[in-house]
Amino acid sequence: MKRFPIAVQPYTVREALSRDYVGTLEKIAAIGYKGIELGPPPQGTMSLDEQKALLDRLGLQVIGTHASFDNLDVDFEPLFDYLDRTGGRYVTVSMKFESRDDVLRKAERMSRIGERCRARGATFLYHNHDWEFQRYDGDYALDLILRETDPELVKLELDTYWVRKGGEDPVAFMGKLAGRCPLLHIKDMEAGEEQFFAEIGEGILDFPAIAEAAERIGTEWLVVEQDLCRRDPLDSLAISYRNLTKLGLIESANSGS
Repeated sequence: MKRFPIAVQPYTVREALSRDYVGTLEKIAAIGYKGIELGPPPQGTMSLDEQKALLDRLGLQVIGTHASFDNLDVDFEPLFDYLDRTGGRYVTVSMKFESRDDVLRKAERMSRIGERCRARGATFLYHNHDWEFQRYDGDYALDLILRETDPELVKLELDTYWVRKGGEDPVAFMGKLAGRCPLLHIKDMEAGEEQFFAEIGEGILDFPAIAEAAERIGTEWLVVEQDLCRRDPLDSLAISYRNLTKLGLIESANSGS
């Protein structure tokens, strides 16, 4: 089975970052994470050059940045400049939808933004939640996005938890995404009606099967995120990383993978 480089989405530790930006990044790196989805440093904390020096010291590679939630009217140029500076590649958005026509209108805009991204050496990603599994005239919103956008310009950062929360099997859905899911957000789900977030390997999702599907479709990075945690979020990130190690899914400098 393929071993993957493992990144983190720091939304998981958003409160810790707001209290201690440097110390929290240091703790993420100490757990073992090698990649991070990150944007420019919060105003007043440090310069971009200082952030880059910090990340280099910690061995954390910026793989991409999230541009917006439910907003496509974004000035993307500073984000392209940021990715150029940090070596990242991916620009990600999430949207909400009111109707089939709304999905189609936004999909058309996504393709145009994807063209702008490609011209700057970046790749545009769409990140799903569960509401994209609402049907409009029989079609999931997410299927409409896939169908109506250029696969060379709009790719997905699929989220395993939200696919399951939306009522679908992540492994089966990933079968539609060959060459179209370079980053995969991996999240687990507790058993039970609440369907609360769980650390990787502590819930009901089949991550060996998910990893095999990710290998088949050409996923480059697995990205750990946990929106809400029942314990300290840094402890949750450590548990997820430890369980990924036990499952043999983490790329190692000594593994030859």
